[in-house]
Amino acid sequence: MTIARPVNASNVRWLAALAFAAALGCSKKEPPADLAAVSSASLEAPKPATAGAVTVSVDTPTSSVKFLMDSPLEKIDGDAPGSASGELAIDLGDLAKSSGLVRIDLDKLSLYQQKRPDGSGDYQPRTKNPLQNEHARDWLQLVPHDGVVTPEQVAQNRIAEFRIEKVEPATNSVLALSGADRKVVATVSGTLRLHGRQAPKSAKVELDFHFTGDHFDSVAIKTLEPFSVDLEKFEIHPRDGAGKLVKSITDALSSTLKGKVKSEAPVVLELTAKPK
Repeated sequence: MTIARPVNASNVRWLAALAFAAALGCSKKEPPADLAAVSSASLEAPKPATAGAVTVSVDTPTSSVKFLMDSPLEKIDGDAPGSASGELAIDLGDLAKSSGLVRIDLDKLSLYQQKRPDGSGDYQPRTKNPLQNEHARDWLQLVPHDGVVTPEQVAQNRIAEFRIEKVEPATNSVLALSGADRKVVATVSGTLRLHGRQAPKSAKVELDFHFTGDHFDSVAIKTLEPFSVDLEKFEIHPRDGAGKLVKSITDALSSTLKGKVKSEAPVVLELTAKPK
């Protein structure tokens, strides 16, 4: 015969607390392993590698930044005219020794959409949705919210930066070429800083140098292939009107945003830079 022992109330409480803690531990989500490194300060432009490098400034009015996200139910494209600035140090005789820093003012970004509710057929006309633009600004944390996003954070988040640290040109010397327009394909690599985080990034570009005789006038730079920005890596997630996190972009893509957006934004740059 088994005699039931009285249950100790303190033991019950202890076991309940242990079970609750275990449940929390099982449900806790770890941050993505490939999250970009935290960057609390703006990037510094690399120093020119050679004394003969020509310093050129990005011409803001004639430069543009765009991206396009295609999905089954919706196309979203972004346009940020007049948002680019920065300086490049270009060695015309040895392009591999060139460097620079490009800044993008995300406050000038506008989003447009084309819907296809049934997932087939033609997309509807391109329109600008004010609410969608408000959401994008909260995702990027470009709006201050008490206790959530400070004005100082907004100022940092507003500027995206790409520091060019390495140039691999197909033709090393522009001076060895001839003509008024001298085009060179190159791969530029460096550091992308976005939303308080930074990570390595590369882009394939075309450099179109313009000359008047032997005088260098300007260079037009455009990406030949869009380079993708991983929203998860830079912690760009859905947030509510108060600036608070709603859910991760990964969770949103599997539920509320399924078929509407993607986790990566392909970016296209077109810059013009002129000697100072």
